[in-house]
Amino acid sequence: MKNLHIEVIHDLVCSWCPIGYANLQSAISNLNIKADLHFLPFELNPQMDEQGEDINQHLAQRYGWSARKQTEYRSHLLQVASNAGVTMDFSKRSHYYNSLNGHKILHWCESQNKQQAMNERLITAYFKQGLNMGDTQVLLKLVGELGLDPVAAEAALTSNTLEQQFKAKQKRVQQLTLSSVPAFVLNHNMLVTGSNSVEYFELILTSFSQQSA
Repeated sequence: MKNLHIEVIHDLVCSWCPIGYANLQSAISNLNIKADLHFLPFELNPQMDEQGEDINQHLAQRYGWSARKQTEYRSHLLQVASNAGVTMDFSKRSHYYNSLNGHKILHWCESQNKQQAMNERLITAYFKQGLNMGDTQVLLKLVGELGLDPVAAEAALTSNTLEQQFKAKQKRVQQLTLSSVPAFVLNHNMLVTGSNSVEYFELILTSFSQQSA
């Protein structure tokens, strides 16, 4: 059977996206399925400036969450993340950031056959180290850490070619009319939403693989 084509729709600052990604990866490994993953952008905070916004203040202003509500939510989030093997350090991860440039860098990495590796580096950089996903210099440093050319990456960020390719990906996501992420599209036609459990992903992947066989 051909490799399963999976589009991962996510935001780099979305707390539940690395959890869904990790659980999907575990399910793929447990089932010994071959899958090609491709990442599509979904911006939670497209109007946010480069300096970002304090997470506690953002949750209070956007959702009206009290300090107690935030503490309860974070406790639950950290437990689910730990179960998925995802590290989140809120002593360092203090802000939400505009993720546009991060998504563009991730798109460029696809042309270098390093997209999945960059996604995993970005997860560590933000959720574990608290780095600014809107800072171009931070992103270019991560590019270099993967053995790619930061100069070429920086040039790509302002290129018309990348801009048109990126807009096509944004349009693809808009057509799905999602209200939240993460979400996953299997072989271009089956949409799965949410940061589901490993067991749930195993059921979905097994069923889909049998239907596609």
